[in-house]
Amino acid sequence: MTDVSGLSIGILGGTGDQGKGLARRFALAGHEVLIGSRSAERAQEAASSLGEGVRGAANAAVAAEADVVIVAVPYEGHRALLESLSDELAGKIVVDCVNPLGFDKQGAYALPVEEGSAAQQAAAVLPGSRVVAAFHHVSAVVLLDPAVEKVDLDVLVLGDDREATDLVQALAGVVPGVRGVYGGRLRNAHQVEALTANLISINRRYKAHAGIRITDV
Repeated sequence: MTDVSGLSIGILGGTGDQGKGLARRFALAGHEVLIGSRSAERAQEAASSLGEGVRGAANAAVAAEADVVIVAVPYEGHRALLESLSDELAGKIVVDCVNPLGFDKQGAYALPVEEGSAAQQAAAVLPGSRVVAAFHHVSAVVLLDPAVEKVDLDVLVLGDDREATDLVQALAGVVPGVRGVYGGRLRNAHQVEALTANLISINRRYKAHAGIRITDV
Protein backbone atom coordinates (compact mmCIF):
# COMPACT_ATOMS: atom_id res chain seq x y z
CA MET A 1 0.00 0.00 0.00
CA THR A 2 1.26 3.46 -0.91
CA ASP A 3 2.53 5.47 2.06
CA VAL A 4 0.48 8.66 2.39
CA SER A 5 1.64 9.65 5.86
CA GLY A 6 2.67 13.28 6.12
CA LEU A 7 0.80 14.44 3.04
CA SER A 8 -1.12 17.68 3.37
CA ILE A 9 -4.56 17.70 1.82
CA GLY A 10 -6.25 20.73 0.33
CA ILE A 11 -9.99 20.85 -0.27
CA LEU A 12 -11.28 23.43 -2.73
CA GLY A 13 -14.83 24.28 -1.80
CA GLY A 14 -14.11 22.98 1.65
CA THR A 15 -16.75 25.12 3.34
CA GLY A 16 -19.55 22.92 1.97
CA ASP A 17 -20.74 19.91 3.94
CA GLN A 18 -18.93 17.33 1.81
CA GLY A 19 -15.69 19.29 1.92
CA LYS A 20 -15.94 19.82 5.67
CA GLY A 21 -16.78 16.16 6.20
CA LEU A 22 -13.74 14.99 4.26
CA ALA A 23 -11.58 17.57 6.04
CA ARG A 24 -12.75 16.32 9.43
CA ARG A 25 -12.00 12.67 8.64
CA PHE A 26 -8.56 13.34 7.16
CA ALA A 27 -7.63 15.54 10.12
CA LEU A 28 -8.72 12.79 12.52
CA ALA A 29 -6.41 10.45 10.59
CA GLY A 30 -3.49 12.76 11.33
CA HIS A 31 -3.20 14.72 8.08
CA GLU A 32 -2.76 18.46 7.85
CA VAL A 33 -5.85 19.73 6.04
CA LEU A 34 -6.33 23.06 4.29
CA ILE A 35 -9.87 24.22 3.52
CA GLY A 36 -10.22 26.55 0.56
CA SER A 37 -12.94 29.02 -0.35
CA ARG A 38 -13.36 32.13 -2.47
CA SER A 39 -13.36 33.95 0.89
CA ALA A 40 -10.34 33.30 3.10
CA GLU A 41 -12.35 34.48 6.10
CA ARG A 42 -15.14 31.99 5.40
CA ALA A 43 -12.57 29.23 4.99
CA GLN A 44 -10.98 30.11 8.32
CA GLU A 45 -14.36 30.03 10.05
CA ALA A 46 -15.09 26.58 8.62
CA ALA A 47 -11.66 25.34 9.66
CA SER A 48 -12.12 26.63 13.20
CA SER A 49 -15.38 24.72 13.49
CA LEU A 50 -13.53 21.46 12.74
CA GLY A 51 -10.79 21.84 15.32
CA GLU A 52 -7.13 20.87 15.39
CA GLY A 53 -5.32 19.97 12.19
CA VAL A 54 -7.45 22.08 9.85
CA ARG A 55 -6.57 25.51 8.45
CA GLY A 56 -8.48 27.78 6.11
CA ALA A 57 -7.33 30.05 3.30
CA ALA A 58 -8.34 31.31 -0.14
CA ASN A 59 -8.60 28.66 -2.84
CA ALA A 60 -5.45 29.81 -4.64
CA ALA A 61 -3.34 29.59 -1.49
CA VAL A 62 -4.66 26.13 -0.70
CA ALA A 63 -4.04 24.91 -4.26
CA ALA A 64 -0.47 26.16 -4.12
CA GLU A 65 0.40 24.77 -0.68
CA ALA A 66 -1.29 21.36 -0.39
CA ASP A 67 0.39 18.16 -1.58
CA VAL A 68 -2.89 16.64 -2.81
CA VAL A 69 -5.91 18.75 -3.75
CA ILE A 70 -9.54 17.59 -3.64
CA VAL A 71 -12.11 19.48 -5.72
CA ALA A 72 -15.46 19.62 -3.90
CA VAL A 73 -17.11 22.68 -5.44
CA PRO A 74 -20.61 22.85 -6.95
CA TYR A 75 -20.56 21.80 -10.60
CA GLU A 76 -21.73 25.23 -11.75
CA GLY A 77 -18.40 26.77 -10.73
CA HIS A 78 -16.21 23.77 -11.49
CA ARG A 79 -14.63 24.75 -14.82
CA ALA A 80 -14.08 28.41 -13.97
CA LEU A 81 -12.39 27.64 -10.66
CA LEU A 82 -10.01 25.07 -12.12
CA GLU A 83 -9.14 27.32 -15.05
CA SER A 84 -8.21 30.05 -12.57
CA LEU A 85 -5.93 27.67 -10.61
CA SER A 86 -4.18 25.81 -13.43
CA ASP A 87 -0.76 27.23 -12.51
CA GLU A 88 -1.10 26.44 -8.79
CA LEU A 89 -2.28 22.88 -9.52
CA ALA A 90 0.35 22.03 -12.12
CA GLY A 91 2.24 18.83 -11.29
CA LYS A 92 -0.13 17.88 -8.46
CA ILE A 93 -2.58 15.06 -7.93
CA VAL A 94 -6.03 16.62 -8.20
CA VAL A 95 -8.92 14.50 -6.90
CA ASP A 96 -12.25 15.44 -8.43
CA CYS A 97 -15.37 14.40 -6.48
CA VAL A 98 -17.83 16.71 -8.22
CA ASN A 99 -21.18 15.25 -9.30
CA PRO A 100 -22.90 17.15 -12.14
CA LEU A 101 -26.52 16.83 -11.04
CA GLY A 102 -29.78 18.61 -11.68
CA PHE A 103 -32.90 18.53 -9.52
CA ASP A 104 -36.58 18.81 -10.38
CA LYS A 105 -39.89 17.59 -8.94
CA GLN A 106 -38.93 14.01 -9.80
CA GLY A 107 -35.65 14.21 -7.91
CA ALA A 108 -31.98 14.17 -8.87
CA TYR A 109 -30.69 13.39 -12.34
CA ALA A 110 -27.30 13.42 -14.07
CA LEU A 111 -26.41 16.42 -16.20
CA PRO A 112 -24.62 16.05 -19.54
CA VAL A 113 -20.99 17.22 -19.57
CA GLU A 114 -19.31 18.10 -22.87
CA GLU A 115 -16.09 16.32 -21.93
CA GLY A 116 -17.98 13.26 -20.67
CA SER A 117 -17.73 13.85 -16.92
CA ALA A 118 -16.64 16.45 -14.39
CA ALA A 119 -13.39 14.52 -13.89
CA GLN A 120 -12.67 14.55 -17.63
CA GLN A 121 -13.46 18.24 -17.69
CA ALA A 122 -10.90 18.73 -14.92
CA ALA A 123 -8.31 16.77 -16.90
CA ALA A 124 -8.98 18.89 -19.99
CA VAL A 125 -8.70 22.14 -18.04
CA LEU A 126 -5.63 20.98 -16.07
CA PRO A 127 -3.31 19.30 -18.59
CA GLY A 128 -0.38 19.75 -16.23
CA SER A 129 -2.07 17.97 -13.30
CA ARG A 130 -2.66 14.28 -12.51
CA VAL A 131 -6.44 14.09 -12.25
CA VAL A 132 -8.14 11.28 -10.34
CA ALA A 133 -11.88 10.80 -9.76
CA ALA A 134 -12.91 9.64 -6.27
CA PHE A 135 -15.09 10.28 -3.17
CA HIS A 136 -18.32 10.77 -5.14
CA HIS A 137 -20.57 8.63 -2.95
CA VAL A 138 -19.52 9.67 0.55
CA SER A 139 -22.36 10.98 2.71
CA ALA A 140 -21.52 14.35 4.22
CA VAL A 141 -23.94 13.61 7.07
CA VAL A 142 -22.00 10.47 7.96
CA LEU A 143 -18.62 12.16 7.64
CA LEU A 144 -19.64 14.97 9.97
CA ASP A 145 -21.39 12.79 12.56
CA PRO A 146 -19.14 12.41 15.65
CA ALA A 147 -21.11 9.29 16.63
CA VAL A 148 -19.91 7.49 13.48
CA GLU A 149 -16.46 6.07 14.18
CA LYS A 150 -16.26 3.82 11.11
CA VAL A 151 -17.62 4.77 7.70
CA ASP A 152 -19.05 1.71 5.95
CA LEU A 153 -18.07 2.52 2.38
CA ASP A 154 -15.98 1.65 -0.66
CA VAL A 155 -14.60 4.61 -2.62
CA LEU A 156 -14.29 4.05 -6.36
CA VAL A 157 -11.05 5.56 -7.66
CA LEU A 158 -10.62 6.23 -11.37
CA GLY A 159 -7.74 7.60 -13.37
CA ASP A 160 -5.15 7.08 -16.08
CA ASP A 161 -2.09 7.43 -13.83
CA ARG A 162 -1.48 4.23 -11.82
CA GLU A 163 0.75 5.89 -9.24
CA ALA A 164 -1.85 8.60 -8.66
CA THR A 165 -4.77 6.18 -8.31
CA ASP A 166 -2.74 4.00 -5.92
CA LEU A 167 -2.08 7.05 -3.76
CA VAL A 168 -5.74 8.09 -3.70
CA GLN A 169 -6.81 4.53 -2.85
CA ALA A 170 -4.42 4.63 0.10
CA LEU A 171 -5.70 8.07 1.10
CA ALA A 172 -9.27 6.74 1.16
CA GLY A 173 -8.09 3.94 3.41
CA VAL A 174 -6.91 6.26 6.19
CA VAL A 175 -10.57 6.82 7.11
CA PRO A 176 -11.65 3.92 9.37
CA GLY A 177 -14.04 1.60 7.56
CA VAL A 178 -13.33 3.03 4.11
CA ARG A 179 -11.60 1.14 1.32
CA GLY A 180 -10.34 2.60 -1.96
CA VAL A 181 -11.15 0.38 -4.95
CA TYR A 182 -9.77 0.98 -8.45
CA GLY A 183 -12.74 1.61 -10.74
CA GLY A 184 -11.20 2.03 -14.18
CA ARG A 185 -9.88 4.73 -16.44
CA LEU A 186 -10.98 8.34 -16.21
CA ARG A 187 -13.20 7.85 -19.28
CA ASN A 188 -15.46 5.72 -17.04
CA ALA A 189 -16.06 8.50 -14.50
CA HIS A 190 -19.41 9.55 -15.99
CA GLN A 191 -21.37 6.60 -14.68
CA VAL A 192 -19.75 6.88 -11.26
CA GLU A 193 -20.74 10.53 -10.99
CA ALA A 194 -24.23 9.79 -12.33
CA LEU A 195 -24.78 6.98 -9.80
CA THR A 196 -24.98 9.66 -7.11
CA ALA A 197 -28.46 10.51 -8.42
CA ASN A 198 -29.53 6.93 -7.72
CA LEU A 199 -28.09 7.06 -4.21
CA ILE A 200 -29.97 10.29 -3.51
CA SER A 201 -33.18 8.54 -4.58
CA ILE A 202 -32.37 5.61 -2.30
CA ASN A 203 -31.67 7.93 0.61
CA ARG A 204 -34.93 9.80 0.15
CA ARG A 205 -37.01 6.64 -0.11
CA TYR A 206 -35.42 4.82 2.82
CA LYS A 207 -34.39 7.83 4.93
CA ALA A 208 -30.81 6.58 4.84
CA HIS A 209 -27.28 7.73 4.02
CA ALA A 210 -26.42 4.97 1.57
CA GLY A 211 -22.99 4.23 0.16
CA ILE A 212 -21.67 1.34 -1.89
CA ARG A 213 -19.63 -1.82 -1.26
CA ILE A 214 -17.87 -3.86 -3.95
CA THR A 215 -18.08 -7.61 -3.40
CA ASP A 216 -15.46 -10.33 -4.06
CA VAL A 217 -12.51 -7.93 -4.07
